[in-house]
Amino acid sequence: MSKSGGQHLDATGVQGALNRALRPLVRLAIKCGVTFPTFVDLLRQLYVNVAEHEFALPDKQQTDSRVSLLTGVHRKEVSRLRGAGAPVRVVPDSVSRTSAIVARWLADPSFVDAKGIPLPLPRASEAGEASFAGLVESVTRDLRPRAVLDDWLDRKLVEIDENDRIVLMEGAMVPRGDGEVRLYYFARNLGDHAAAAVQNILADDPPFLERAVHYDGLSEQLAKSLEAYSRKLAIETLLHLNKHANQAIQSDTGGTSRWNCGIYILTSDGTSLVAEESPQQRDAGGETS
Repeated sequence: MSKSGGQHLDATGVQGALNRALRPLVRLAIKCGVTFPTFVDLLRQLYVNVAEHEFALPDKQQTDSRVSLLTGVHRKEVSRLRGAGAPVRVVPDSVSRTSAIVARWLADPSFVDAKGIPLPLPRASEAGEASFAGLVESVTRDLRPRAVLDDWLDRKLVEIDENDRIVLMEGAMVPRGDGEVRLYYFARNLGDHAAAAVQNILADDPPFLERAVHYDGLSEQLAKSLEAYSRKLAIETLLHLNKHANQAIQSDTGGTSRWNCGIYILTSDGTSLVAEESPQQRDAGGETS
């Protein structure tokens, strides 16, 4: 039993929380053909990796015996699995390049109108006007604007209007179609959310904002209405944050730190997607880890 955050966290309580948190991941695993033995092998590797890299004693070399003690994994298995190195955050090229260009289009005053809506852009600049070529070249010189345009047209991120201008589609802000891209954002966003929540629950003074507004016992009509309203506010907030951050990085010296601010919205009937204790019970409030 360990003391943290002013309260005692025992294994039984943590198991109950993990049961609920892991349920959607198990659904994904089953749906995509990741079997229980495969999932167990993954967990075994993760236990060893986390214990090896995050639970070493100060000024002491981590040993197989200590990792085995911490994880419950047999020492022979620990010896076999150790040494792989901490997981590396790999960003697919299609994510890093596309997201950077789209972020600039959504944030730079040269590429949006007075209301912050992305402007339709001509292919090339004329008389100093903003253009798609200028947009791409403002982010990277390693890609030809025509190659980016062809790729985005194929992925339906943009379309050509009647004036031969390039128009950013709403889908450019939502990863679709490309499984690699969707899985990347799934792992990054869910992983960061979990990391923030875990640090909050383990710390005496929770360092991160991690809250939700929740109402249960609603009609389906009201739930859909709240979803639509919250979606509108969420998009506006994310666009505002993107504009602020995109302008701020122009004068930043750079470093190793990163920042991620995410928003999630969920509606359900109380019995699907997540396991609720009392779906008929009317409940309201806000919560934080």
